[in-house]
Amino acid sequence: MLDKIPNEKEMIALIGQSLYDVWKKLCVLIEERYDMDCLWDKGGKTWIYEYKYRRGGKTLCALYARDNCIGFMVILGKEERNKFERDRSNYSKEVQTIYDKTQTYHDGKWIMFKPTDTSLFNDFVALLSIKRKPNRNETAVIL
Repeated sequence: MLDKIPNEKEMIALIGQSLYDVWKKLCVLIEERYDMDCLWDKGGKTWIYEYKYRRGGKTLCALYARDNCIGFMVILGKEERNKFERDRSNYSKEVQTIYDKTQTYHDGKWIMFKPTDTSLFNDFVALLSIKRKPNRNETAVIL
């Protein structure tokens, strides 16, 4: 666990203002659709921070931060991968390429995106809906 959760100023110093804006918009996008527990943690060897969305012991997704970089990870198990593959033509070429290049482990594909803007947010929403149906009324307009 983290000793101290980073504040806005610390996050901006770490990832920069433009990526912080993307981070905040991604959080809003998730939180408008899902009622989840949000957990801060250390980011392991590769990242400084992890911000995980969980409910009922299951992780929906996680955001990561390090110097001038953010990450968005979704883990798709076997059935979830089947759903993605049946519908893959509805995803952007970039998401399809990242999916294809991601190694498959015994517990699924740990798909890491490194967004620099909001252009993949529609795809992120679709990936999250494979994992779990939104449990809040959608009022947000996707950017």
